[in-house]
Order: sequence, then C-alpha cells, then structure tokens
Amino acid sequence: MKFFGAHTARVNIIMRALGVMMISCVWMVQAAQANDFEINEIIVDGNRRIETETIRSYTAIETPTALTTGEVNDAVQRVRASNLFESVSAEVQGTRLKLTVVEFPTVNEVVFEGNDRLGDSQLSALVRSQSRRVYSVSQVRDDANAIAEAYANQGRIAASVEPRIIRRSDNRVDVIFEIAEGGVVEIERLSFVGNRTFSDRRLRRVLNTKQAGLLRIFVQRDTYIEDRVEFDKQVLADFYNSRGYIDFQIQSVTSELSKTRDSFFLTFRVQEGQQFSFGKLTTTSNLEDVDTADFEEALKIEPGDIYSPALVENTIVRMERRALELGLDFVRVEPRVTRNNDDLVLDIDFTLTRGPRVFVERIDIAGNTTTLDRVIRRQFKIVEGDALNPREIRASAERIRALGFFSSSNVSTREGSAPNQRIVEVAVTEKPTGSLKFGANYNSANGVGLVASFREANFLGRGQTTSFGVNTTTSTRNFNFAFKEPSLYNRDLSLSFGLDYQGTSKNNARYNTGSVGFDAALGFPVSESGFFTPKFFYETEELTDVTTSSKVITGEATEGDRKTLGLGYTYSFDNRRTGLNPKSGMFLRLSQDWGLTGDARFVRTNVKWGGETYLRNEDFKVSATFEGGALNFASGHSSRVTDRFFLGAGLFRGFAPGGLGPREFDSANSINDALGGDYYAVARFETQFPLGLPEEYGIEFGAFFDAGSVWGLNSTHVGSGANQAAPGTILYDDFTLRAVAGVSIFWTTPIGPLRFNFTDAVKTAEHDVEQSFDLTVSTSF
Repeated sequence: MKFFGAHTARVNIIMRALGVMMISCVWMVQAAQANDFEINEIIVDGNRRIETETIRSYTAIETPTALTTGEVNDAVQRVRASNLFESVSAEVQGTRLKLTVVEFPTVNEVVFEGNDRLGDSQLSALVRSQSRRVYSVSQVRDDANAIAEAYANQGRIAASVEPRIIRRSDNRVDVIFEIAEGGVVEIERLSFVGNRTFSDRRLRRVLNTKQAGLLRIFVQRDTYIEDRVEFDKQVLADFYNSRGYIDFQIQSVTSELSKTRDSFFLTFRVQEGQQFSFGKLTTTSNLEDVDTADFEEALKIEPGDIYSPALVENTIVRMERRALELGLDFVRVEPRVTRNNDDLVLDIDFTLTRGPRVFVERIDIAGNTTTLDRVIRRQFKIVEGDALNPREIRASAERIRALGFFSSSNVSTREGSAPNQRIVEVAVTEKPTGSLKFGANYNSANGVGLVASFREANFLGRGQTTSFGVNTTTSTRNFNFAFKEPSLYNRDLSLSFGLDYQGTSKNNARYNTGSVGFDAALGFPVSESGFFTPKFFYETEELTDVTTSSKVITGEATEGDRKTLGLGYTYSFDNRRTGLNPKSGMFLRLSQDWGLTGDARFVRTNVKWGGETYLRNEDFKVSATFEGGALNFASGHSSRVTDRFFLGAGLFRGFAPGGLGPREFDSANSINDALGGDYYAVARFETQFPLGLPEEYGIEFGAFFDAGSVWGLNSTHVGSGANQAAPGTILYDDFTLRAVAGVSIFWTTPIGPLRFNFTDAVKTAEHDVEQSFDLTVSTSF
C-alpha cells in the first residue's frame, strides 16, 4: 500500500508539470500572435509586368499600421488569390513589409500534338490560352477539359489531353496539349425494353441517335453523345403522346460500355401504358357576353380520333383567334380533361374564361447581327399594345426557330413599366444561312450528271431566299435562278420569280430541244394546309437538229420558235404533317396555265393527288398517287412534241422516257419515234417495309404497281391512219392501258439514298420501250 501511494504521488507531480508546460506554450503562442508589427512601408520585389501599386492594393493594407502575424498571412493570401503569381512570400524587416512575388510567365505559343480528327484551327477556337496572355494553370486545365469534351462529342470518349509547358527565356512558356484521340466509341446496340405496340425498328427510326452498321465510318450519329440522348428522350415521349399514349414514361436510359471499351450498349426502358382516344368534346363559357356557338367551327376534332396534345393545342389556338375576330379581348381557352379509364377515352371541355388584363409594352430583339429586326418581328401575330397571350408567344418562338436562321433562340417576358405591362425579349444567335453544293447524280435514263447549286436563305438579312443551280447530264442541261420574298409588305403574302432554261441533246430522241421560261407569282395560304399561288409566265421553246424522217416531228420543227405569254395558278394542299392522324395524310396539287398571247393559245392542266398511311404498328408504309394532265389548244393552234406529255422513268416505272404512248411508226424508213400525248393519267401504288435485315444497314424493301396511259395527238402534221403498223402510221393515239409491277430496294448511304427498281411489264403494247431495271442516286459533297 505504501508503494502504491508513493507511485500515485509521483504521477500527480508529473501531471502538474505537464500542465504548466502546456499552459506556457499556449501563452507563448498567443503572445507571439498578439505581437504587433509597426509597418510604415510595403515594398515589392520580383514583379516585372504588374505594377507595384497594383500588388499593394491586393494586400488591402493601409500604412502606417500595426499588424499581427495572422493579418500579414491574410494579406499574402489576398495577393495569391489574384491568380497573377506562381508564388508569394512575406518578410517583416523592421518597419517594412517586404513581399516577394514570382509572376506567372506569359504564353509564347500554344501547340497541339497528336490531333488528327480535329484540326489546329478547330482546337484553337476551343481554348482560351493564347499567345501573349498570362499563363494560368487553372485556365490550361479548363482548356484541356474543353478539348476532351469536343472529342467526346465525336464519340471519342476515351480521348485524353495532357497539358505540359516548356519554359523559354524572358519568363515565357510554350503550352503544349498532348492529345491521344483514341478510337470512336460507337453504339453497338440500341434497344428498348417494355415496348409492346411499336417494334424496336420503328422506335429507332424516331431517334436521332443511330445504331452502328455496315457504313459506320461514314455515319456521324452512331456515337454516344449524352446531349443527343437527352433530346431523343423528349422525341420518344412526343412520338408516343401524339399517338394517344398519355401515360407513357421513360423509366431509365442505361448505357453500358463493352468489355473491350470500344462500344456502348444503349437501352431505353419504357412503359407505354394504354392508348386513349377523344371522347365527348364540349365548349362552355364562364363569360356572359360569349356565345359558344360562335366557336363550334374551330373544333375540328371528332370523337373517336386518337388523342394527341397537338390537336388540343391547335384547337385552343383556333378558338382564341376566333375570339379576336369577334372583338373579344383577353379570352382564354382552358381544356378541362376528364379521364375515362373504362372506355380509354378523354372527355374534353374547352372552357372560355377571362384572362388577366396584361398588354405587350414592347418587343426587344438582341443578337441579330445580320437579320433585320422586321424579319423577326413579323413572326409575332401580336404587336405593341395588344393583349398578351402566352400561347401566342410560344407559337411565335416556334416560328422564329423554324426560320432556320439562328443556332439558338429564346423568347421570354418580363414586367414592364407597370404591373399590367410586359416586355417580350427575343435573344438569338446567328448562324450561316448560305450553302454552296457540288454533287453528282445518276439514273439509268440520262446517265451520270453533275450538279452545282448556290442557295442563300437569308439574303442580306431580309429573310429572302435566292438560289442558282446547274444540272447537266450527257443529254440534258438545266439552269435555274429563283428569288422569293416570303412576307411581302410584312403580310402573309409571298412574292417569287424564277428563270429557267432546259435543253436536251438527242435525249432518247433524234432531235434537240431548248426552252426558256420566266414566271412571277404571289402566294398566300387559304387554309391551315392549303396554299394558293397565281402567276404570270412567259416561255419560249425551240425544236432543232432533227435527224429523224418522222413526218410529224419534221413538220413541227419547221414552225420555228414558239413564244407564249400567259397566266396560271397552283393550289396545293398537304396535311401529312399537320393532319389529325399522325399515321396518315394526303396531298393535292392542282395547276393550270393559260397561254393567252403569242404563237400558241392553250390551257395546260396538271393534277396530282395522293395519300400515305402506316400499317402494322407503323412498320409498313403504304402510299397511293394519282396523277394526270391535259393539254388543250385553241382552234387554229396545235401542240408540238416539245409541249406534249411523256411518261417513263419517274412518272411511269418500267418504261424508258417516251417508251409508251403515241408514236409514229414506219418500218421501211426505220421510224419509231415517240410523239408524246395531249393527255395522260397514271396511278401508282407502293408499299415500303423492312425485311428482317438489321436496321442499321439502312436497307428496306418495297413493292409497287403502276397503271396508266398517255394518249391524244393534236398536231396539224398528223396524217390519216388506223392504229396498226403501216408506213407513216400513228400508233396508240387512243387510250391504251399499260401496267407494270415491280420491287424496290431502298438503301440509305452516305452518298445519298439509292433506289433499285426491278420491274416486269404486266400489260404493254407492241412497240413500247421497256426498262426492267432502274437505279437512281443523288448526292452533294
């Protein structure tokens, strides 16, 4: 017990001693920190480019002053935070505080090494480190990340960028970005989970991202880019919603890197839900001065139609415009939806309410360095002082984006000079709107041709379109110039004019032709999908270098040049993109020209009507087109071979140009010349479908059936004769039906869309010229 008591006493003594020592150390530290330095002057050493007074200002110290050690350290940190110096140190020398700095060097040169896919000029535009600027470690690091991101956007996510410096004299450095580009990481497989209605193949056609295939070295959309995938998610949702799948959800998008780290497996996990249709559609009003009957004509939807948010939005727009026509301001339409899960329908009540009394104070536009303000302003249906309609503002923003003049555009509103005033702000970023193309085309009728064209979609920033093109083959020549003002007097009225020359040199015929045409037209919409264009035209044509013994063609060539002045119109209708059913649509084009004065008096009529739809969950596309024309000359005038209609090639597959229809036949004199007809009619039926090949190959198949004829010959040089092969006989002057069936191979390639047609004539006449195979391709480079 005595031993343990002595031991405890010694421990207590040691602990007291340690406590005294710790208290002394703390006191000494505090005393040291509490010492004040009397500083009368701050001197700077080591600076070359940066002024001494500038560095003193960074310290935030006013002399004379008393400083503690902590305050001196804070001053040093403030100088370092300027990011102008590699190192900063401080030393108290009596009453002076000496700062020693080492400035960052200046950049002598920026060099890129190892880059092949991206040129030096492209990379220079990405980096902010430039010659004669101060070298910054953080800036160089950001530049390296920007270069790596640029490569990632090309699918080279394994690209690495290592910056290093080489020191030169006079405190200069060369900044070198050592780049290892790596290989392209492609999307090897693009698949979907949870889709029951639409196949993977159909959904892949919707997405902008594509799956790598045979021609992967040319395809730029088969690489993994995160921003593109985000855009595809929205596109996929819009696709389902427009087809009535209102509960559609993208549950996840997973990207899995392959074991070899050279490809991705991208999977969209979706939940389709049920398809809904429109149920009961009503219009009600909370306003005493509004009669709902005035708005019934704006309701184009029918019960039973597949539900689409776009159709609801279009109905609201039509109703609100109708309110303005009736002089009703601030009327808003609110769709109130009642869901019926048993019948899978949505009952919608379009309720007319009074919106807030808010006006447009002004419209401010910024960023348009080339495009004139008025081009942007005319996309707005409202002007300063009008009632503010948020839906119309959104529609105006869409119209501005649809111009195609800007790489980005944003339309927003903010409060104006009063609570009931709003300022509409438009911010745009210009992009190039001109294009110069050189290309080649081929078809089995005319052979190889060269194409050159120039087009400016925003001429002088006025929103006008001007174009010039040249298209030549071994036997054809075509030159054209066109100009269009899309908004004459800032109204929904277009003005256009064009000049066109077409010539042929023994193009499947034994004569040459040449024609020059000029037209000027006004165009304006007559409905949501209809457009009407009246025009004035002048044309001249010639028939020369005749080497045939045909009595008709030889006689027509003696008439010389023909010049005609006339009027015409074109009516077009197309709802394939704006119709009620996203799976189908139709189009119509009707045109008539009246030759009123000159060498020929005639009425020329052309009509083309067709439609298309998708079957079997949109994997099969089915289309039908009916086309016809009539050429009627006044008494004392007659048609020539340069006026009449010819079928073949694109108009009637399975026949050479001029391969069917009226012709002059004389076996003794080796005459078998196509003369063309004053009338033609043709019906084309076609289907396009996949055949089980991987979608990334870009190959689809089709089948078609064409039937029709060209007939009628109103020429003063036609002699008498029956429809039989006799010297100088005119064959097939009457309607003689032809029909052809065939199959097609569609191949989407980097050099353009190829189409291979294999045909078999089902019904022909004896002297027709058939064409069992046809290949067309067109591209630009």
